[in-house]
Amino acid sequence: MSAVIERRIGALSDWNLVPAARTILDLAAELKTARREGSEVQRLRGRAIVLLFEKPSTRTRNAFELAAVQQGAHVTYIDGGQTHLGETESVADTGAVLGRLYDGIAYRGAPQATVEQLAVSSGIPVWNALTDDWHPTQALADFFTLEETCGRPASELTIAFVGDGRDNVVHSMLVTGAALGSHVRVGCPAELAPDPVVVEHAASLAHRTGGTIEVLHDPHAAVRGADAVYTDVWVSMGEADGLWETRARTLAPYRVTPALMAATGKLDARFMHCLPAVHDDTTTVGARMRRVTGLVGAEVDDEVFRSEHSVVFQQAENRMHTIKALMVHDLAGDEGPAR
Repeated sequence: MSAVIERRIGALSDWNLVPAARTILDLAAELKTARREGSEVQRLRGRAIVLLFEKPSTRTRNAFELAAVQQGAHVTYIDGGQTHLGETESVADTGAVLGRLYDGIAYRGAPQATVEQLAVSSGIPVWNALTDDWHPTQALADFFTLEETCGRPASELTIAFVGDGRDNVVHSMLVTGAALGSHVRVGCPAELAPDPVVVEHAASLAHRTGGTIEVLHDPHAAVRGADAVYTDVWVSMGEADGLWETRARTLAPYRVTPALMAATGKLDARFMHCLPAVHDDTTTVGARMRRVTGLVGAEVDDEVFRSEHSVVFQQAENRMHTIKALMVHDLAGDEGPAR
């Protein structure tokens, strides 16, 4: 792998993706079962985790906090306005300080370079809780949910993403799916295709694991035979609000409707979304979409979102279980259960 690709891909979540992805999902299943059975063992007692979040969050923040607390760790939450980061103190200096105080850092913000610098300067595990380029903890929850709901390993499953193919969720889905040997398709307009460097790396990885990677521009071809159809909001955090109308025109053919779900050819195909979703007109964005475009919802029809095949809230819950597994894997390792 070239140095450039290694820098861009290797910092997905600061663990070796190929062997660890399977390990993380298996550990998440064990921890989820133990939690439900009341037999969970706290392996992170005495550990301290800091959540350094420069972007707002519902699922990621709560997942990290609950996962850490349930495992016996202490959590400190710091939002972007509570530090000197980038203003009077460099990322490197902030990382050096936090690395002397904490056992792990979860960073959520815009620049990928920030999480990479924190990983270098802190000397402790740093987890990417979302950057403009990647959303690896979401991808772990996605494939965990896919396996859980389909009852088969990821290597036997096909997942199709339709919509804006350039976003961080898609990039992480491509690489994580490739690491697990899944068959991953992206259906998107040509001008909103995933980063070709990411696609090339994912395809190379899939070649080694038995998976496949495809980028298509026909949404119906993309979902044909898929076990799950996935989408995301049409305008991501940090993008201009004025893009909604333009994206609606561009992405309307990729909107997940009952007809598109039927195009999978599978009656039990799952619908997936990382949330929040614009699926009705009860939110500010949803009301605006209806007023301006006549659509009730945006990237997904409300009927699909609320259907029995929608597993979006199971995905949201599984963020906690997979993040817990990630932290236990990185901080407890092979030490065995705490006593």
